[in-house]
Amino acid sequence: MPATDGDLELEFQDAWPRIVRTLASVTGSLDEAEEYAAESVARAADHVRRSGEPIASLAAWCTSVAKRAWIDDHRRRRVEGRLAPELVRPEADPTADTSAMDHDDPISRSLDPRGDALDDRLALLFVACDPVVSASSQMVLALRVVCGLSIPQIAAHLGLQEPAAAARLTRAKRALAEARGAFRVPDEDERLERLPVVLACVAGMFTLAHRTVLDPVDALADTGAQALSIADAIVAAYPADTEARGLRAVIRLGLARRPGRIDATGTALALDEVDRGRWDRQLLALGLDDATFAATTGEGRFAIEAAISGLHSVAATFQETDWTRIVDLYGALERVWPSPSVRVARLAATAHGIIANGEFGAAAGELSHVEEELIRLEASSAAYASRDASLALADLAWRTGRREEAAGRYRDLADIMTAEPLRRFCLRRVGTVRNDLHRPDSQDDVGGSAARDR
Repeated sequence: MPATDGDLELEFQDAWPRIVRTLASVTGSLDEAEEYAAESVARAADHVRRSGEPIASLAAWCTSVAKRAWIDDHRRRRVEGRLAPELVRPEADPTADTSAMDHDDPISRSLDPRGDALDDRLALLFVACDPVVSASSQMVLALRVVCGLSIPQIAAHLGLQEPAAAARLTRAKRALAEARGAFRVPDEDERLERLPVVLACVAGMFTLAHRTVLDPVDALADTGAQALSIADAIVAAYPADTEARGLRAVIRLGLARRPGRIDATGTALALDEVDRGRWDRQLLALGLDDATFAATTGEGRFAIEAAISGLHSVAATFQETDWTRIVDLYGALERVWPSPSVRVARLAATAHGIIANGEFGAAAGELSHVEEELIRLEASSAAYASRDASLALADLAWRTGRREEAAGRYRDLADIMTAEPLRRFCLRRVGTVRNDLHRPDSQDDVGGSAARDR
C-alpha cells in the first residue's frame, strides 16, 4: 500500500534529528546542516511521491544525498578544497537503498557522531542549550533543529511574530558559530552541566503542547508525545536523576489526563467537568511511579511539579482534590522557581480550594485578596501568565455567581485564544449566560448558586 502524506511526514519527522546531527558533524555548521537536510528531505519526498515506492532507510538516503550536495557546492566555490576530495565517494544512484552506506564507509564512520549511542534528538538539545545561546533563543533553536518545526510553526507555538522567531534562530546559530566554531556534541561533563537547561527546554515544549494541543489531529501534531519521547531518552541516559524523573512524571501524567480535557464536540472542559474515566490508567500508573521516585529523592522544580500533578491525578473528583496540599506545594515551587505562571497557579488553586469546600462566603476577604493579586498579574505578566490570570479571574467570577462579569471576560478571551478547544469553551460560557439572561428567572439564576458550574 503506498504511503500517505501523513505517513511520509511522520517518517521525515523521525529521521530529521539524525540527518541534522550527522550533517552538522560533517559540515561543521548547524546552519548548513539544516539547509542541506531540508533540501534532501524535499528531494526524498518528491521521489517517493513520483515513484510511489518507499525508501528503505530515509535517514541514510537523505544524509547521503545531502553530503554529496554539500561537497559539490564546496567544490564549485573552492571552499574547504582540501577536505572535499577526502569526503567524496563514488557517485551512486540517489534513489538506491543506502541504509548501509554510513556504516560500511570508513570515512563516514569517522565522521558519524552517533558512536556514543546518545539519542540524536537529545544530542541536538545539548547543542541547542549551549550557555552561549540566550535562554529566549534556546527554545527556538531546539524546536527547529530537534522537532524540525518551521519558523511559522515555532512563532505560533511561542506566541511570537515570525520575524522575531527568525531573528532569535539566527542569533542562536551565530552565537554558536562564533563561540564554538565547528559543530560538535558536548562531552559528558558538559552535558551534565547543561542537563538542567535541557530539562527546562523539554518542559517548555510540553507546556506549549499542554496549552495549545489539547486534541492533536495526528502524531505529527502531537508535540506533547514528542516531549515524552525525549524525556524517555533523558531518563535512559540519566536514570537516577531526580529532576529527569520528575519531568517525565509531569509529562506522563499530563498526557494521561489529556483525553478527559475535551468533550465530544471538541470543546475544552473545566476541572470539575472532565471525564476522569477517560484517563489513560496505564500512563497514569507510570507517571505516578516517576512522581513517587522524584518526590522521595529530591526537592527541585520538577520533583515538586510532579507531586502537584500526582495529587491532581489521584483525586476522584474536583471537590476531593487536596487543594490545601497543592497550594503548599505551589508555595514551595515559587521558592525554587519563581515565576508569574506559578504564582497564578497558586492563587487559582487557593480559590479552587475555598470554593470546592463551599467556604467562599466565610472566606470572602481571602477571595478578594486572590482576585486583586490575579488582576495585578494579568496586567504585569508575560503573555502566558497574563492569559492564565485572565482565565482564573473569569473562572472565579463564574463560580461566585457573577455570571455577566464572567461572560465579559470569556468573550475577551475567546478573541485571543489560539487553541480551538479553549476558544469554544469560552464561547460556550458566554452563550450560557446569554441564554440565562433571556429566561424569565434569569436574575435569580445569575445570582444563584455560585458553586454550580455549567
